[in-house]
Amino acid sequence: MKIIRYLDPARKIGHAALQSDGWALELDGDIYSSPIISERPARVEKLLAPVVPTTIMGVGLNYRQHAAEGKMEIPKYPILFVKGLNTLQNPGDPIEIPTHLASTEVDYECELAVVIGKPCKNVSRKHALDYVLGYTCANDVSARDWQLKKGGGQWCRGKFFDTFAPLGPCLVTPETIPDPNKLQIKTILNGKTMQDWNTNDMIFDVPALIEFLSASTTLLPGTVILTGTPHGVGMAQKPLRWLVPGDTVTIEIEQIGQLTNPVELEVSP
Repeated sequence: MKIIRYLDPARKIGHAALQSDGWALELDGDIYSSPIISERPARVEKLLAPVVPTTIMGVGLNYRQHAAEGKMEIPKYPILFVKGLNTLQNPGDPIEIPTHLASTEVDYECELAVVIGKPCKNVSRKHALDYVLGYTCANDVSARDWQLKKGGGQWCRGKFFDTFAPLGPCLVTPETIPDPNKLQIKTILNGKTMQDWNTNDMIFDVPALIEFLSASTTLLPGTVILTGTPHGVGMAQKPLRWLVPGDTVTIEIEQIGQLTNPVELEVSP
């Protein structure tokens, strides 16, 4: 099932199930507890991020070819960072280039996002996927200057700016994607393909990530895990290719769809 979260003409937020004919039917009940597909067409005025995360956990350097392009060693354990809930952005809404704490090196990263559906702690690899609510596209937008040069050795400053975690366009449930490590994944910038690879290149696959991240740690329902990006990021292009106002960036993942966002300058309040 493909689930969307949307705003209707009355400004009410709802969830709906996309149908093969392109229509969407309203869902009754909580998406975390077996929602029922109604017969009522959803009146979708605006598409929203498919979930409101309780936590956003990012994994860095998790594709072999991405490590190779950066001339970095394969990590022994997953590299964890976090993004604030302020970073969430909807499909179609702008990625904002920071201007107050200015960045001139904002980069795209196509990523498969895993959404946890029930409390998850000390889960084995064998049972890890039983805790997955679904999968969606993510853009782990990163200000490389603040991530790598001015962040005091931590990545979070460069990952934590408003709008730096677009999610969407839908949440695809596990019966549709039985193996999340067999998906084509792309970034398309202004119509040009910049990243084009497969999730089978992950150093730590999705079950391994859930096993590691849940160790002695409770992953709450709504936890979003960003699973890393393949090679082809802007900081590895020749010449370097940073996001600039006027750009349009699309993340595309097989069986999920396309997440598209324009790029604008931050407008300070």
